[in-house]
Amino acid sequence: MATPNYGYEKRQRELAKKKKKEEKLKAKASGRQHSESDAPEGQEPGAPDASGDAPAAGGDGAAD
Repeated sequence: MATPNYGYEKRQRELAKKKKKEEKLKAKASGRQHSESDAPEGQEPGAPDASGDAPAAGGDGAAD
């Protein structure tokens, strides 16, 4: 019986991880390009908008 080639299997897993990571970065980059073109005028892409998730003025977020 032949012995398993663990080195080959490990290399294949590493290549699969690398490919998946590259695809993810590529998708993220293409998504970023689309969102930049959709940004309203006078506002930089990636900057939070005025209606963001920030708490209201004067609120410290602590419950009394």
